[in-house]
Amino acid sequence: MSEHTVPTLGAVLYKDFELLDLYGPLEMFGALPGLFEIVTVAGEKGPVASTPGPKTVAEYSFDDCPPLNLLLLPGGLGTLGALEDEALLQFLRDRSRDARFTLSVCSGSAILAKAGLLDGRRATTNKQLFWVATGQEADVEWVEQARWVVDGTFVTSSGVSAGTDMALAVIAEMLGEELAQQIADLTEYQWHRDADDDPFAQFLNALDAETFLKSYS
Repeated sequence: MSEHTVPTLGAVLYKDFELLDLYGPLEMFGALPGLFEIVTVAGEKGPVASTPGPKTVAEYSFDDCPPLNLLLLPGGLGTLGALEDEALLQFLRDRSRDARFTLSVCSGSAILAKAGLLDGRRATTNKQLFWVATGQEADVEWVEQARWVVDGTFVTSSGVSAGTDMALAVIAEMLGEELAQQIADLTEYQWHRDADDDPFAQFLNALDAETFLKSYS
């Protein structure tokens, strides 16, 4: 694959994003050199703190971000604040138009729903915090039993670790299952290939708002 055809993936950051939501998928996309170019972007350039604390540097701001072929949006405690970030919502609206795939992990789908990008589509989200997404009053068919859901150019996954399975599924769609399996083997990751096999659906809405916020206080 020549450098002119390498897809660029934009990892979208906001304060208190979940680390594994971001780095699980990025490990898969970046496991073999030359397959994807990965860039990080946020409202402003510089370090962005995750929910657990470690920071990731945003290389670009929304204003100077290069063209993107894929978008990756993590969830996390910061979802609640991101839902009110109009600059973030508009960036997602603008960039998803030209993206081959827009991916969300965990409660990141709530942000896509708030931006109006999932209207008329099927989607899923973190099962224990399902109410965060369904509470956005968007016209979305929320799927309770799904590890991840593909609807057109939008791919949404369940909580945290599900994003890694989703990433491999997208790689398989773009570059073939053999190469996706090679990446899973290289990273010693047991890829759950069945998007409908969701053992965590049994915990639907197990964490209400009060419990959720107390767990991070």
